[in-house]
Amino acid sequence: MKNIAITLVAVGITFSSSLLLAQDTIKAPQIEAAEKMYSLHFSPAKVDSMASAINNELSWYQYLHKHALRNDVPMSLSFDPSLPGMHFNTTQQPIKWNIPTNVTLPANKNDLAFYSIPQLASLIKNKKITSVALTKFYIDRLKQYGNTLHCVIELTEDLAMKQAKKADDDLAKGIYKSPLQGIPYGIKDLFAAKGTHTTWGTPPYRDQTIDQNSFVAQKLEDAGAVLIGKLSLGELAMDDVWYGGQTRNPWNTNVGSGGSSAGSAAATVAGLVPFAIGTETYGSIVDPSSRCGATGLRPTFGSISRTGAMALCWSSDKVGPICRSAEDVAFVFAQIHGTDGIDASAKNMPFNYTGSFPLSKLKIAYARNYIDSLPENSTEKQTLATMKKMGVNPIPIDFPDTLHGDEMLTLIVSAEAAAAFDELTRTNEDDKMVQQNKDRWPNVFRAARFIPAVEYVNAARMRYSIMQHVHKMLDQYDIIIAPPETGDQVAITNLTGNPSITIPNGFNKDGTPASITFIGKLYDEARLVAFAEMYQEQTKFHLQHPKGFE
Repeated sequence: MKNIAITLVAVGITFSSSLLLAQDTIKAPQIEAAEKMYSLHFSPAKVDSMASAINNELSWYQYLHKHALRNDVPMSLSFDPSLPGMHFNTTQQPIKWNIPTNVTLPANKNDLAFYSIPQLASLIKNKKITSVALTKFYIDRLKQYGNTLHCVIELTEDLAMKQAKKADDDLAKGIYKSPLQGIPYGIKDLFAAKGTHTTWGTPPYRDQTIDQNSFVAQKLEDAGAVLIGKLSLGELAMDDVWYGGQTRNPWNTNVGSGGSSAGSAAATVAGLVPFAIGTETYGSIVDPSSRCGATGLRPTFGSISRTGAMALCWSSDKVGPICRSAEDVAFVFAQIHGTDGIDASAKNMPFNYTGSFPLSKLKIAYARNYIDSLPENSTEKQTLATMKKMGVNPIPIDFPDTLHGDEMLTLIVSAEAAAAFDELTRTNEDDKMVQQNKDRWPNVFRAARFIPAVEYVNAARMRYSIMQHVHKMLDQYDIIIAPPETGDQVAITNLTGNPSITIPNGFNKDGTPASITFIGKLYDEARLVAFAEMYQEQTKFHLQHPKGFE
């Protein structure tokens, strides 16, 4: 590297790297010690030659450190899950929603908490209940049970009442925006919403306000939905522990809900909100949906713009709905998918949902390396039995489980997350975070500073190689059945960007829900959700609710 002046045209700054050299420059012994971390060994002559280049680079690092980037500044590179030669339908067809006309209010008002989105839509559209009344009902439930589950970071009562009144006024004028009009919902507290705090679940950002609506919050507002609460997430989107405690599983409040979309899953399953919005980087929709018995859709990477959402890992962050049924998921996903043109990774792809598909036209497989060795009475084996009753004979396949997906995704997430929260680490504000264990973010961010850029780039290249290998298998089938958190499938499908839906599937011995995951093709959420809906019509597990919240 030559000692030259570097001009940053975008910000109008010119400086000479020689002026920024540290007083304590990097010398040969330090380079030789660092070599051991990366399995390298250079001769003394090569080390001597490297020293000046490394010190010039150090001066540039110092410049970056003095100009901290906000979390919402993206990478210049964007991830695309599609591979060369892939072709997708890009035409959105009108969706005909099945909203029943004969829905009545329940004799026991608490039963209203577990009405489906189509049922609530029917009540509101036919003016059997107002959005204001329905919103007050759910806010009261959040107040009553929120502390039990540690699932609410902020009630947005004033905002909710304004949105609910507008929904009712619009309906009175004959303005019907969508089936979600007037229906309350909760959102994971890493999404910005005007007039609220956006705490990201951790003390350093507890008082943070972001004066904008995230893409998802705006889309739901445009659809007429009513935001009633910012729901808990594990600190900076890791597990289920935040500064207010550990979010609890409504089926057994002695255990956690899983994370990081902890509050979104717990509140939805407990009937505190009709639906919620979550995110996933590496299991954060799959895990709490599995543990709490929610129906959680992790869409294809890039299906929903992440504008206004906390960035953790630009190449893996995804947004998705967490509901009580696959049908409810369809209603929500239809309103929030797409892009605003700001998130470079997001695309406008169609969601041509019909609610059902001829099963004979679907090619369905199951991961035998995860399921065949399980006991005959396992919920996974029962899933296969149910499939046969539906007229489906899933093809046994070996899900690729020797590709080191976990290690690959962990390295990528660690490096990108450390960059996203560089200033938090550099200022020691991470000392204020609740969790300080070796495997939690503060230490992960620190350790990730020692991931070489070369290794990160090669991990991204290895990811591409994995995508090429795995898509040969994934593209053969419309649906692949797998246990939610067994083996490497969650890591692999997060690396490839494939969608999955996790649904309740019976119960474990301790009374907590068992779950199953269906994996779909890229941008094929319509078939994936419809298949899950047909399965739920057979099993009815999604209609069971935790005691104590009924």
